[in-house]
Amino acid sequence: MTSFDQGIGHLRNAAGHLAAAANAMQRALAYLAGPLTEPWIRMSRRLKSLTPTGLYARSLLIIILPMVIVQSVVAFMFMERHWDLVTKYLASAVTEEIATLIDVYRTYPQGDRAQLRRIAQDRLGLVVDFLPDAQLPPPGPKPFFSQLDVALSDQIRKQIGLPFWIDTVGRSSIVEIRIKLPDTIMRVFARRADVYDPNSWIFLVWMLATSLVVLTVAILFLRNQIRPIVRLADAAEAFGKGRESPNFRPRGAREVRRAAAAFLEMKARIERAIEQRTTMLAGVSHDLRTVLTRFKLELALLGESPEIEAIKKDVDEMAGMLEAYLSFARGDTGEQSAPTDMATLLDELKTDSERNGHRLSVAFSGRPDVTVRPAAFKRCLGNLASNAARFASNVSITGHRDHRWLTVTVDDDGPGIPAKLREDVFRPFLRLDDARNQDQGGTGLGLAIARDIARSHGGDISLGDSPLGGLRATVRVPV
Repeated sequence: MTSFDQGIGHLRNAAGHLAAAANAMQRALAYLAGPLTEPWIRMSRRLKSLTPTGLYARSLLIIILPMVIVQSVVAFMFMERHWDLVTKYLASAVTEEIATLIDVYRTYPQGDRAQLRRIAQDRLGLVVDFLPDAQLPPPGPKPFFSQLDVALSDQIRKQIGLPFWIDTVGRSSIVEIRIKLPDTIMRVFARRADVYDPNSWIFLVWMLATSLVVLTVAILFLRNQIRPIVRLADAAEAFGKGRESPNFRPRGAREVRRAAAAFLEMKARIERAIEQRTTMLAGVSHDLRTVLTRFKLELALLGESPEIEAIKKDVDEMAGMLEAYLSFARGDTGEQSAPTDMATLLDELKTDSERNGHRLSVAFSGRPDVTVRPAAFKRCLGNLASNAARFASNVSITGHRDHRWLTVTVDDDGPGIPAKLREDVFRPFLRLDDARNQDQGGTGLGLAIARDIARSHGGDISLGDSPLGGLRATVRVPV
């Protein structure tokens, strides 16, 4: 082995060790990240559950949240830099004036107090009085939020340094300050405007007022922008339920109009395809029925015999199968949706079933008016009822309507269908050997047609165990 081959071998071994180390580090990081990411996952789920789900609410949140943050920062900066600073300067100026009066009083303790009062009143705008030597009043209640109380107290402590008592709450336009001197108590009344900026709140009022105006404009604008999207969603939902939206047309922003135009084009293509299929099926139905009619006419001319009767029976069975196949392929798409009294429709099903010799009980709760295609929906429930009556002695149909769904259950006491085969029975032309939809004179399309009709209404059919001991078929369609 050459030195070059040995070098390549060493490089390969080093690469293998590096790969193994990288995998070990990745596993270690994954092991350590597991406990750390779990709280973040729970927190994100919590935040997701708290955030609104609608586009209108989310859009408003996108506008309101930055506005609130910006205004909070601006208000804090204003309170911190302007309001608080101006109040400190004013309180400091008044405190300096009071300190000057105290220095004059200390320098000339036997001086004329009336003269000191006049100077304070005329030159400084302060009302000064001297009270008998007594104790200061107990501290009063402090306001929850007051720059004046905090700033004035700090300035008196710094510049005067004597026991004091202030009242910034009592009279709205006057601030009372009492300073305890060695032989008396100096009481000073100052105008609140001299120690406090009373117009600062106007800034906050203007900020809130403009915010309300901006928010109102945003709400109106967003409502106009969201409305076309809601109409598009309603039109798509109505089309999925087999209903029409005659007044729908593209509106709103350019992107929304593009989506609405694409929906209308897709809707037109689907309707065109359905119309072509219906036309084709009508032609096929006409041609096959013509052949079957010719068969029946020729058989009628042949006379009566056991062989002829067997052929007639086969022709009749072929005609029934042809009608079933064409109905399944056509899907009853030509019928328009209309408000239907579901309680009356169930009573009609009961009457038809009893006319055919089957026992059927019906019950309905909730508002009976539901917008469906009446004939198609009746056929859906009729197929389920006839399928149940074919294998059971007792059949019960129960309907319920709430604000969102119409739910109809068909229960029977028959042998039922194994759970693993309940989804397979909806496949067209499928016949199960041991199941209840095996060939007993039917075409094997009853459940497939029923599910196709339910899905064309935007709903579905599911199978389960019935309280009667057999099978339960549940039809659930939106209202």
